[in-house]
Amino acid sequence: MLNKLMGIVPNASEHGLPVEHMLEICHWVMLMLFLGWGTFFLYTIIRFRESKHPKADYYGVTGHVSSHAEFVVVLVEAALLLGLAFPLWGKRVLDIPPEQGEVMRVRAIAEQYAWNFHYAGADGKFGSQSSSLVSPSNPLGLDPSSVEGKDDVVSKNELHVVVQKPIVLEISSKDVIHALAIPHMRVAQDAIPGSKVPLWFRPIRSGKFEIVCGQLCGAGHYAMRSHLVVEKQDEFDTFAKELSDLQHPSASSK
Repeated sequence: MLNKLMGIVPNASEHGLPVEHMLEICHWVMLMLFLGWGTFFLYTIIRFRESKHPKADYYGVTGHVSSHAEFVVVLVEAALLLGLAFPLWGKRVLDIPPEQGEVMRVRAIAEQYAWNFHYAGADGKFGSQSSSLVSPSNPLGLDPSSVEGKDDVVSKNELHVVVQKPIVLEISSKDVIHALAIPHMRVAQDAIPGSKVPLWFRPIRSGKFEIVCGQLCGAGHYAMRSHLVVEKQDEFDTFAKELSDLQHPSASSK
């Protein structure tokens, strides 16, 4: 209920419920802190106003109520961090689905100011890349002589995935630090030049969802808005075929 009032977008991923649970607890704790400290602040303004205490008291408060309250706050925050946040984070970064099985792997490469999504073809293998081959018509530097890359396709600012299938994104950047964030999937990961960082989720709801850049990456940061399209397998196959026909016309004509 509180998450909805705070304007958090609806969850659309399998692992999103534990994240929402943690956010709900954090919001309730923050609300109690806000009300508690706000009430104490108003109390001190009224209790120690100048008309009641025209002469300053240089000794201050001698009790330990405030110290006890601060200790309880620290204890609750430590419990949230160690009991909820760390285990949830550990599960997300350690329990990455293995390459075997029905796992969809996509490379997400950021640049100023767009997202490039690289899909392996029917062979399930990505073609080789080289920075020397990067050009306006080949933004990822795909090697045309690579056998594995003959059926690879690339989409810009629109990521297509299959519903109910584990999705593993290999995130990297061509220039500065960006961050791929998908609020509906409750995932986010920095895109760091020279690194490939995995990020995974399993979408449970079809639809079109927003992808944003979570880092201030330059003057055109506002343009890093993309979309995630979650669809059925046959719909994705149609999308992949149309993209392949467009990017590999010679192969489709054979």
